[in-house]
Amino acid sequence: MYKTTELQQIIDSEFQKLYFPKNPAELYQPIEYILSIGGKRIRPLFTVLAANLFSEDVQNAINPAIGLEIFHNFTLLHDDIMDKADIRRNKPTVHKKWNENVAILSGDAMMIYSYEFFMNLPTEIQISIFKTFNKTAIEVCEGQQFDMNFENKMEVSEQEYIKMIELKTSVLIAACFKIGAICGGANEKDAENMYEFGKNLGLAFQLRDDYLDCFGNTAEFGKQIGGDIVANKKTYLLIKALNISDSQTKAKIIAEINKKDFDRTEKVNTILEIYQQLNIPQITEKKIEEYYNLAFSYFDKISVPTERKTPIIEFVNLLKNRKS
Repeated sequence: MYKTTELQQIIDSEFQKLYFPKNPAELYQPIEYILSIGGKRIRPLFTVLAANLFSEDVQNAINPAIGLEIFHNFTLLHDDIMDKADIRRNKPTVHKKWNENVAILSGDAMMIYSYEFFMNLPTEIQISIFKTFNKTAIEVCEGQQFDMNFENKMEVSEQEYIKMIELKTSVLIAACFKIGAICGGANEKDAENMYEFGKNLGLAFQLRDDYLDCFGNTAEFGKQIGGDIVANKKTYLLIKALNISDSQTKAKIIAEINKKDFDRTEKVNTILEIYQQLNIPQITEKKIEEYYNLAFSYFDKISVPTERKTPIIEFVNLLKNRKS
């Protein structure tokens, strides 16, 4: 089996080999830019880790891994326009560095390019992988629409929020694990268990992001704490607080959300204090743990020797305890 670091090196090497045409520059330079400014590249790593779980040969999974990461970055280009985000990975977003039209068209091109990396797969697995990818692609769009709908909706249930992040974030991670497993020769049952494993991991990861935005360490988190609070984003923490607070506390939260002119520090501290009073940090951490446990209940069902599971378990545990 490969070490996780070896698989990461393979992925990084393949990304360095990527070539895009030079003209028109306004179409292709933004693609090269977004793919070059960092990012953890955990999705392609999940894909090849899943393949290696079932096979010593991960070659079939390399191109799909790249295609999935290009697709992920395409979604970021369009999300940043819709979210009016100026910064991505500590760099200007594509629509700020160029303009919105460029970002839209470059994103469209990335979506098309992502399919190219699924074209040369063995015939016996290609249809199954395309079905998984196509289903995932439309679900990610559905998740983004739900997220935008929530911007104008004060009352969002916990169930609605979980469904939104499942579609917007988790299903792509699930697809990476399933597609990698198929590339590695997994049977249908194991591939489906890998999908459920990835889906629940994705939910845990997103809730962890929500938690860190409020209760992370600024130095380790890499950005100011409370960005979601300032932006009035419907996160798990906010939704839970609104759902379990008494009428007086709920009114206080809503008043903070509705303020047009406010001091950033004061607003963040007010909401964080309410979260602490309601035990929101502990509730969130418990929910995160529930999704990790559910994820591993599916992973335990995978019919491979236990020792082959170690690289994935170790890497997931590393992500579980991340500070940023």
